[in-house]
Amino acid sequence: MTLRDAIDLAFRNLRQAKLRTFLTTLGVSIGIASLAGMVSLGVGLQDQTVGRLQRSGLFDAVTVLPGGDRPGVMMGGRLGPRGFGRRGDPGAPAAAPDRVERDINDQALADLAALEHVRDVYPALRIPVEMKYGGESEFALAAAVPVSVRGEGAFQSMTYGRFFASDAEIACMVSLDLAKRIDEKAPGALVGRSLTLNYAAVTPTGVPQRTEFACPIVGVVERETGPFAAAAGVSPLMLPMGKAREMYAASAIAAPGVSRGTSGPRPYGSAVVRVTAAQFVPDVQERIKRMGFNAYSVGDSIQGIKRAFILLDIILSLIGSIALAVSSLGIMNTMVMSILERTREIGIMKAIGGSDGDIRRIFLIEASAIGFLGGVAGVILGWGVGRAINFGANIYVEQQGGAAGNLFSLPFWLIGGAIGFSIAVSLLAGSYPAARAARLDPIQALRHD
Repeated sequence: MTLRDAIDLAFRNLRQAKLRTFLTTLGVSIGIASLAGMVSLGVGLQDQTVGRLQRSGLFDAVTVLPGGDRPGVMMGGRLGPRGFGRRGDPGAPAAAPDRVERDINDQALADLAALEHVRDVYPALRIPVEMKYGGESEFALAAAVPVSVRGEGAFQSMTYGRFFASDAEIACMVSLDLAKRIDEKAPGALVGRSLTLNYAAVTPTGVPQRTEFACPIVGVVERETGPFAAAAGVSPLMLPMGKAREMYAASAIAAPGVSRGTSGPRPYGSAVVRVTAAQFVPDVQERIKRMGFNAYSVGDSIQGIKRAFILLDIILSLIGSIALAVSSLGIMNTMVMSILERTREIGIMKAIGGSDGDIRRIFLIEASAIGFLGGVAGVILGWGVGRAINFGANIYVEQQGGAAGNLFSLPFWLIGGAIGFSIAVSLLAGSYPAARAARLDPIQALRHD
């Protein structure tokens, strides 16, 4: 018997029991829909979390901190805050010979910018200011945003208005949350209007004073949320880097004074180093540490997030497989019933020369056909149910003030894997009935009523 003859006989048998075949295939499709839906939920949640971080541009960024901020580490001639003495004191531990601990100042920024694979370096400035709009006022930390991040992360698209034209522009951007607090009905109408900002500055003679200026609003940005929102550079109030550095230099927080045993302008609290590609982050991060700074990146935390999602995907897959296991019993039942109904037919095929392998092949083709049709139908059903749930969930999320997203993701590898798994389970479930049919004695089969 040729393979084509076996396929023709298998599909003829399935067509003769249309209702039973339909119900068995439906059971498989429900099982696959459950499995695919559960896994696609895990994949969708992972894409939402990790994908947002990737779009934020944080994967190619390293946050740099002063090297002496860690407890118990030498800090430029004195020791950390855990009870050690000064350099040279008896019992004072020696600094590592290959590490020189440094502050973050303009010279340090230039040294960091000279590293290989580094494309941009800027201080991470947060300046306390008082915002006045209309008759209201509130305090905020104005974040410095360099022009180099235009089109990246949260600034890939502006909700209203535009990005800064240059680092020296006297302008500001506000988050969508702040814009709604100012004008809930028409937050986009703030573009073109001005905020009045004032901050604590120090005159050349050292006298503190309040400095006030009008800052036109040029754009409104939808603020990133989550644990890395601050690192993404989005704050309720954003200023161009040039203007922010000017304010920082004149502010009381950067006033000249004693800083780590030296006089002069107070150094920056931290800086951001942007690398040319994410794969260079570990190497650049290690070289920054060797320069005497502390450094960390989102990649240090994202590995733990990925491991958590892998565990979630496994749990969801096990839950979804329960329905598929139940449907496999339906396949086995269908095949066994088919043997009882076609006993004489099997006997005739054996009597005219059909081998045990031919009989087994017919039943396995039937089982695989049910698995394939059920897998395809299950993927379509799972996709449809996921779309419906995602639509309803997004309506609720938007009503609560959140951003809509795709909770269910069905990549091609999941589609192919679900269909392949369905066929494998169907073949496994049909293997016993196929072997049973192949073992039938043709004489006994011909005598069967």
